[in-house]
Amino acid sequence: MSGPRVGVFGLLGSGNLGNDGSLEAVLGYLRAQHPDAVVDALCGGPEAVTTRYGIPATRLHWYRGEYRTASRAGAVVGKGLGKLVDVVRTAAWVRRHDVVIVPGMGVLEATLPLRPWGFPYSLFLLCASGRLTGTKVALVGVGADTIRDRPTRALVRRAARLAAHRSYRDELSRDAMRAMGVDTARDAVHPDLAFALPAPRGSAPEDGRGPVCVGVMDFHGGNDDRARAAEIHRRYLEGTTRFVRTLAEDGRRVRLLTGDACDAEVVDAIIAAVDSPLVTAAEATSLADLMAETAAAESVVATRYHNLICALKVGTPTLALSYAAKSEALMAGMGLDAYCHPAREVDADRLIEQFRELESRSAELRETLAERNADATRRLEAQFAALTKALFPKSPAAATTATTPHAPARQETP
Repeated sequence: MSGPRVGVFGLLGSGNLGNDGSLEAVLGYLRAQHPDAVVDALCGGPEAVTTRYGIPATRLHWYRGEYRTASRAGAVVGKGLGKLVDVVRTAAWVRRHDVVIVPGMGVLEATLPLRPWGFPYSLFLLCASGRLTGTKVALVGVGADTIRDRPTRALVRRAARLAAHRSYRDELSRDAMRAMGVDTARDAVHPDLAFALPAPRGSAPEDGRGPVCVGVMDFHGGNDDRARAAEIHRRYLEGTTRFVRTLAEDGRRVRLLTGDACDAEVVDAIIAAVDSPLVTAAEATSLADLMAETAAAESVVATRYHNLICALKVGTPTLALSYAAKSEALMAGMGLDAYCHPAREVDADRLIEQFRELESRSAELRETLAERNADATRRLEAQFAALTKALFPKSPAAATTATTPHAPARQETP
């Protein structure tokens, strides 16, 4: 007999390393606990997903220009037609599965610029299709925030209500969904899925002191900052550049990290402005690569959420250039809440002061991170045990997993 048919869904293979890391964690769980599962994907970058992970994948959108601005009549018509075609495509894909998993990612948030007819619409189609076809749709370890834009909030709320199972990567996310009218009484909170990935061993630097990893981002603010996006980006870039220049002038080696393909322009701008052989760019193509870079570092200063996770996972003292409450919640959970700095208002002098304090407490903070990582591992094991019972109740793994304090979410009336 063939195993369960499992689909994975999201903006996967599209250049965002955090999204792909969440997928990798879920695939690791499926291969370890449910090796007979037949897995495929509906995603943003199907070619990349198939090449990297060896599973069949289908393009998320029928219209290939979905992520380009529609400035001509033909493009507008194409996008509109694509939304209708995707209703049928999504439902047909969902009904071929027993379970569909949305692995992590900030699918219920709008901390970065987002249009309601983009991914929120796609997520709604997925969850509605699951309800109509009887396929379980599980939002596993996802991020959420309270969304102000009414159309986006309506789509996200309805999608969450239609899902058969929900769990979140922090309390902040669960609280946000509750504030938006979703019954979260039976929804669980666990560490981000990326903490389930194996951590590499740090490589000892030749001179006895590692570089400083600085994770940068093509940051223009969030969904509510569109009117001042250019100003936010300018201040972020200027402050980060000055910080990197100060490190180089102090004789420190700096490794610039990214988390999405769009961040390359920021790396190029900083390297050109600082103009020092001590400042180099890492060529990371996965969270494993980012973890290897941060494991070899003396300390890390980073903006992107999953840059932070990689550094914290390997136990390197880290300072967050925080662009959303999720970063602050993550840092607090790992015992580093004193080391957050606002990405929208980068003050280079204050940032340097915080950084020097961070390094002065390096040994103490490494011990704290080791303890918090051990706890995260235990909590994620409970998450996967609960997921097996919720989604694969007839599997042998479900009969042997320990009972967890959280029951799977019940389906709600939309």
